[in-house]
This record gives sequence, C-alpha cells and structure tokens, in this order.
Amino acid sequence: MSTAFRLTALVTAAGILAASLAGCSVSASTRPRDARGAGASRRGPDHGTGKATPKQASQPAFKTLAVTSTPARIAAKAGALAEADTSRLLWSRQMYTERPIGSIAKVMTALVVLRTANLNRLVRIPRAVLGYVAKYQAESAGLHPGDLLTVRDLLEAMLVPSGCDAAYVLATTFGPGIPAFVAKMNAAARQLGMMHTHFTSPDGLPYPTEYSTYSTPADLLTLGLAAMKSPVIRSIVAQRFVQVKKGKGHHAYWWDNTNALIGGYRGADGIKTGYTDAALHCLLFEAVRDGVTLIGVVLGSPATGPDAAAQAAARLLNWGFGLKLAPGDPATARG
Repeated sequence: MSTAFRLTALVTAAGILAASLAGCSVSASTRPRDARGAGASRRGPDHGTGKATPKQASQPAFKTLAVTSTPARIAAKAGALAEADTSRLLWSRQMYTERPIGSIAKVMTALVVLRTANLNRLVRIPRAVLGYVAKYQAESAGLHPGDLLTVRDLLEAMLVPSGCDAAYVLATTFGPGIPAFVAKMNAAARQLGMMHTHFTSPDGLPYPTEYSTYSTPADLLTLGLAAMKSPVIRSIVAQRFVQVKKGKGHHAYWWDNTNALIGGYRGADGIKTGYTDAALHCLLFEAVRDGVTLIGVVLGSPATGPDAAAQAAARLLNWGFGLKLAPGDPATARG
C-alpha cells in the first residue's frame, strides 16, 4: 500500500542534531553476522510481531500519494521509501511496527560519538574487545589489541565492515562504558523524535534478548536523514572499502563495505546494513539520481542470500526513481 506524508517536524529535529555534528569492492559473507548472537531469548511482547501496538495512536496522520504503480517483489516484513529533500513518503509497510534492526543501531552510535569526539583523537584498542566479540559471536573488523587508531578509523571500522569490536571500543571510550553510552543513544533517539526506538547495545547485538534493541521504519527514516546530514558519516558510508596502511602504533587494515548497493547500484551513497537471527536482513539506504534523493529502509528481508536486503532496496529504488516526483502534485509512473 502506498502512502504519503510530510516529515517536516522529524526532519527539523534531525537537522538540529545534524547541525551539531557538521563541525565536528563490496564483500559480504554467505553467513551474515552483522550482529548475530546465538541462543538468545525468544520474542518479547509486541516487538517484531507485525501487529500494530497501542503506541501507534500517537503517530502523525498520513495522506495517500496517488501513484499508478506499486513496487513489486518486496518480501521485507517492514519498510519505507521517501523522497529525502521533500520528506514525502512514497511507500511503506508496517510503518510503526517495532522490529529488531541489527547493526543499523551503529548509525546512532556514530551520531552520538560525533557529538563530542575529536576525529583525530587516538584510542588504544583494549584486550577486552576480543572477549566481547567471542562472547556474542559478533562481526569483527579484526582490531588488534594494543593498536592506536583514530576515532575516524574506528568509525570506519564500525560503519563499513560493521565491526562490533569498533562499536565496543567507541562505546567504552565515550560512555564512558557501555551502559552510559547506551543511555546517550536512547536520549539522542528521544531528541530526534524517535519514540518507538530503544537501544540496549552500541552495535545491535541481540542482548539481553533478540528483541531488546528495536525501531520502526518511520523512526529509521528520521535516523537516516539525520545521519546523512553529517559530512563525516556521509563520506564514510559511501566508501566501497577502507584501507588503513600500517603505521606507527597500529597494524594495516582493509575493510570492505557490507552494503552491496555501494559500487553495485548507480547513485547509492549509504548507509548501513543490519542482520541478526531475529531481525533477518535489514538495510537503511540512500541513493541519488538526476537530482532526486531517495532514502529508505527494509527490515526483515527473508534470508535468501547475504544481499537479500540490498536486492529489495534496489527494487524499491528502481520503482521510486521511475516516478515523476513533482512536489505538491500527485506522482505518476513513467510509461
């Protein structure tokens, strides 16, 4: 079902946070583990059920955008596609249903870090990071304990190859400690108006349960709009890969982007993948063509392959770019 809306209030909130941040070969494994975790608890109440919750009554009203087509073969359990510059919603499914989001949570971690961190600050990688990755069977950027890396290096290690080890180091450094950092993430979500989002980890790892960290397509559009207003985040997530040459105090690193759209879909410039056993394949994405910027999210794409979410996102983008999007006028499909 296609719907339309204006996210003016949300974009304004996103812009406020983003303004404070402004100063400051694609590879994917066949067994995606952005933030996997094994043996976690079963679904908690109201999360990931695909059903509306009582909270949804507080959401703003939406208007239907008249279109002559709908996107085909979108198997994601929830998602949305919007025109970023006009904040007009083009398509949505389960817009306010709270679902696990996997490593998309790392986008909020990056926003929180950029509020106060100096990108050139050196951070020493603690030995404890190895135990953290092993405990949760988490995706790793292969950080070496004892290495000195800059904050920017760590942001790249977190956002490009989806390193949970990098998220752990950033959270323990700038919380300080994970509980304090997660509290900052949840406070930032409230400031952006993301009232149906909750974080329990800096990386989307499924603890204490698979459904403890969650969000909605509506909230994730808000997060994506805020993140892509940050020049730092925007420059990082558009990279197909990152190479850190061996230097004084650190090893050499090579990180491939887990987002298969980057380098594989014309105009794609961000932003973040997500996967857990419960979340399935998720992707918060953006692409620009012919002066039109589309931003979207898919949650819960079936695990048909490591790039399942990217394939769904590409179909959504193809459909969206095939619309004539004149602000204030009904959109019609090109013939």
